[in-house]
Amino acid sequence: MAATTDSNVHGGVRAQGLGKRFGDFWALRGLDIDVAPGTVLGLLGHNGAGKTTALRMLTTLSRPTEGSATVAGFDVQRSGHDVRRNIGVAGQEATVDGLLTVHANLVMIGRLSRLSKAEARARAEELIVELDMGEFSTRLAKDCSGGMRRRLDLAASLVQRPAVLFLDEPTTGLDPLARNNLWATLKRLVAGGMTLVLTTQYLEEADRLADEIVLLDHGRVVAHGSPAELKARIGGQRFVVSFDTSEDADAARIPLAGIATTEVVIDPDDATRVIVPVAPHTSVVAVIATLDGTGLEPLDLQRRDSTLDDVFLTLTETPTAEVASS
Repeated sequence: MAATTDSNVHGGVRAQGLGKRFGDFWALRGLDIDVAPGTVLGLLGHNGAGKTTALRMLTTLSRPTEGSATVAGFDVQRSGHDVRRNIGVAGQEATVDGLLTVHANLVMIGRLSRLSKAEARARAEELIVELDMGEFSTRLAKDCSGGMRRRLDLAASLVQRPAVLFLDEPTTGLDPLARNNLWATLKRLVAGGMTLVLTTQYLEEADRLADEIVLLDHGRVVAHGSPAELKARIGGQRFVVSFDTSEDADAARIPLAGIATTEVVIDPDDATRVIVPVAPHTSVVAVIATLDGTGLEPLDLQRRDSTLDDVFLTLTETPTAEVASS
């Protein structure tokens, strides 16, 4: 007999006041989400923000300290078995057997999922075609490239045809081409009705894939909305001012604060660049005039729209060394 969903059925993912404590430390607290079926939720945050803790509770790997959650219509605490039957999970570490071929790995996972031999073989072949793995289906998993391994991990999580797919940092370490290929695959799955919850530190990934974003900081939600809503929240224009040295860039933050709408920050990817949030129609001349007389000479000056990187930098704090769990 097919299992029935819990009361107040919600086919996606829902959490209310979800929290996890380790001793006196709250890794996550007060998480409220409502992910509609066939949509994508991106969980963003520094290492230690609570992303992986959230995924572990939603996938029944860790019991919540407080709050409640349902996944694919089943309560994660009362109906863990039914949750696991309806989800796929691909973590940061590969879970396949390196000494088996790609095809054999998928057949093995099918058999572990209680498919018959014929069903497991058919499902393996179906996934190999769907995820374009035919060229390396007979290759040992240990001999596959990083992009191939991530595609194999994804295929393994899809063997049971899950209603909800959880991905923890799905494209970490992939080159741009492999990342774009995986993004295209995920978009096809979501277009087919699958619900996707992913954690990522690639802000472009969240911008490209997510319908809704939850931004976590030190175990708390600090922002929630669509990518467009979050970018609008912090203002739409930025000047990126480049200097010869990081010392000059740091010194420039003080005068540039005079024309900024929010905090002036150092670009985390280049300490010689300053990111200046400005009001619409702020001119290049205004930026140059602000630095006039300071002895600070910019090497380059560019205007751009705000990005999720700006949201991340504006709304989160630098993580503390004492936090280990992400």
